[in-house]
Amino acid sequence: MNNKSIRKSIISLLGLTVGTFLLAVALGLFQEPNMIAPGGVTGFAIVFKKITNIPIYITNLAINIPLFIIGILVLGKNFGWKTLYATVLLSVFLKIIPEQALTDDLLLASIFGGVLAGIGLGIVFKSGGTTGGTDLAGSILNKLFPAFSTASFMGAIDILVVIFAGVVDQKIETSLYSIISLYLSVKIIDIIQEGFGYAKAFIIISNKSEEIGNRLIKDFGRGVTLFKAKGMYTMEDKDVILCAVNRYQISKVKDMIYDMDKNAFVMVTDVAEVLGEGFKEIEK
Repeated sequence: MNNKSIRKSIISLLGLTVGTFLLAVALGLFQEPNMIAPGGVTGFAIVFKKITNIPIYITNLAINIPLFIIGILVLGKNFGWKTLYATVLLSVFLKIIPEQALTDDLLLASIFGGVLAGIGLGIVFKSGGTTGGTDLAGSILNKLFPAFSTASFMGAIDILVVIFAGVVDQKIETSLYSIISLYLSVKIIDIIQEGFGYAKAFIIISNKSEEIGNRLIKDFGRGVTLFKAKGMYTMEDKDVILCAVNRYQISKVKDMIYDMDKNAFVMVTDVAEVLGEGFKEIEK
């Protein structure tokens, strides 16, 4: 391993650590004390604590570790150490950080909790990891039931958790504030990940287009279109790849392209909306 690879791994490790810490702060100081459950496994853990008094760090591990194992069995060994590291570290930080509300104002708690959680998750995704949860569960369910997209499963899980929070707390306001926090988290994640759009389009020109295209299909489950083009300067025939990815895959796709062809020409552009398989269903 060369110095550049070591430096990149250290930066990634720091990013995962800082991101999970910020997420734990959002949960411990804003969301959990005010019963704000913005979807996902941690949101469910907050609601579950209300019922059983089991700490959220225990529920987080109890759900995510089996999910990680199932993910390896169903999806292959594509998650790596980063997801496992972030998942375990999140529970460690949740154990350490006291669950004490910085504010009793539910609107402020939902806003600042959502923003802080979004920053933390955005840094984690930017570093090439995840904290397990709905994105992992959604990927597993999509593999088992390909008729429904990963995003559809993720959205459904988040909505169920938000509704569950309101039912358990017996207050519709709990669900409404949780929705505000969830919405802000998603928007901040998008900003951290490079822009405001939910999806990004990759335009890739490389001498290894076929290999890169196959990786995009196999490892990321994305559709790929290959165009034939000609470089005006060299007048050589070129292959151009067009591929749309979701916010969780941006950094990973960049790393994959870099590893396969350091001389590739890559453009990443915002996509206002993506319709079709793997994304939003086309509606009349």
